[in-house]
Amino acid sequence: MPKPRIEASTDVIVKLAKTTICGTDLHILKGDVPTVKPGTVLGHEGVGVIDEVGDGVQSFKKGDRVLISCITSCGKCDYCRRGMYSHCRQGGWILGHTINGTQAEYARIPFAETSLHRIPEGMDEEALVMLSDILPTGYECGVLNGKVSPGATVAIVGAGPVGLAALLTAQFYSPAEIIMIDLDDNRLAVAKTFGATRTVNSGKDSTVDAVMALTGGNGVDVAIEAVGIPPTFELCQDIVAAGGTIANVGVHGAKVDLHLERLWAHNITLTTRLVDTVTTPMLLKTVQANKLNPSQLITHRFKLENMLDAYDTFQRAAATNALKVIIEL
Repeated sequence: MPKPRIEASTDVIVKLAKTTICGTDLHILKGDVPTVKPGTVLGHEGVGVIDEVGDGVQSFKKGDRVLISCITSCGKCDYCRRGMYSHCRQGGWILGHTINGTQAEYARIPFAETSLHRIPEGMDEEALVMLSDILPTGYECGVLNGKVSPGATVAIVGAGPVGLAALLTAQFYSPAEIIMIDLDDNRLAVAKTFGATRTVNSGKDSTVDAVMALTGGNGVDVAIEAVGIPPTFELCQDIVAAGGTIANVGVHGAKVDLHLERLWAHNITLTTRLVDTVTTPMLLKTVQANKLNPSQLITHRFKLENMLDAYDTFQRAAATNALKVIIEL
């Protein structure tokens, strides 16, 4: 691909140092996101060094080390003023979606001043790649939307990278129980080391019965859906307690059934969200203060020229035990 060029005064060109692959990229390859045109460079995560700066950019200069947000924000439209950067009228999720993304040597970042974060000296770049997307996604769409609170019982359905990110950040609020549900014993074992209090293998157990047994027959206060397929959304409806919250995080490419015939009187809240990355500065501080260690999500490393191997490894996570892969440039 040719090196991108400055197209607007608010653009910068970033020379990538490290990037990664997201589950959303796999959804794109499966055809779940038809708005992505063939030939688009995928990727919406990464860290790098600013190589060129548009005339209208004042907060950054060539040579600055930066964290790229997966969400591009103009900072001025009505949605941005409400903190809903994912719905920015000129931005939102555009990297690796409607414009070329970060899985390349260089990337053009529109609205750089409100879409990049300067990396403090001495911070681990690999760990910070996790702050481009999955940590704010798990935190905002799962933990905050789910209203996780002290003493709550939480179930996270899906122990992939985003589910594990929700697990790490849910512990900010001291829930009494965090039950991790997945088909993969390896990921459930990882979840235990990350702080899950209980695990349920949904391929071996009657998951609903297991969760009810763990919650005294009540169900969970918060059910976080972190997969994006009909059976896992159905499961969340089956295990949520009266007065509880279902927080959808997964990217859904097929319709799901909402069982209002059962839930209409159950006093539940159902939330959906695309990450806004409003919490990235706070998460950056928690990493800097050693209160959060995102590097534990990284399992594999590849050079850019081995990108196809990286995709193969990430796609076959059940066989390879992959969580997040780092692509080094």
